[in-house]
Amino acid sequence: MLKVGLTGGIGSGKSTIAEIFKVLGVRVFDADRAAKSIMNDNAGLREQIIQAFGHGAYSNGLLNRKYIADIVFNNPYRLEQLNALVHPAAIQAAEDWMLQQHAPYVIKEAALLFEAGSAGHLDVIIGVFAPQPLRIKRVMDRDNISRQDVMARMGRQVDDSIKMRLCDFVIVNDEQQLVLPQVVNLHKELLKKATDE
Repeated sequence: MLKVGLTGGIGSGKSTIAEIFKVLGVRVFDADRAAKSIMNDNAGLREQIIQAFGHGAYSNGLLNRKYIADIVFNNPYRLEQLNALVHPAAIQAAEDWMLQQHAPYVIKEAALLFEAGSAGHLDVIIGVFAPQPLRIKRVMDRDNISRQDVMARMGRQVDDSIKMRLCDFVIVNDEQQLVLPQVVNLHKELLKKATDE
């Protein structure tokens, strides 16, 4: 079974691409959603987060996301500290999930595949590319935040020009080229690659 990564910068539309793969019958692991769940459900990780960030990190038994965000948002060291706790648990959760799947290939969707060090666990990486001005507009519209806030988030991710060069395949989601034919063609190629392995 091929282990496929799907990544792209914030606002690139990788979640939309993941949904198209799901419609085609491909199982998709949402690493970002899983990480949020793990921070609530994994007792060992909860304890580590409380030790690192204080008891305010949890409220009514759930991660206090605003409290954590206020600490890590403008502090690269504290963000790295949080990521060092969460990423290994999230990578393991994806590995465990993949072992339970029976399909020609499965997809792990993650914004920080390269940044988290999980790309090495995968056979193929798909990048989703969109021009930066379009990505900024999408995120401003979606999250109702300022351009400055979007740029700050982008600054914490590997530059898209570098990220796309690290990928085996790139889907262009620029609202000029149709994405559906790109995904369908790639699906066929991945099925063929999986049977050739």
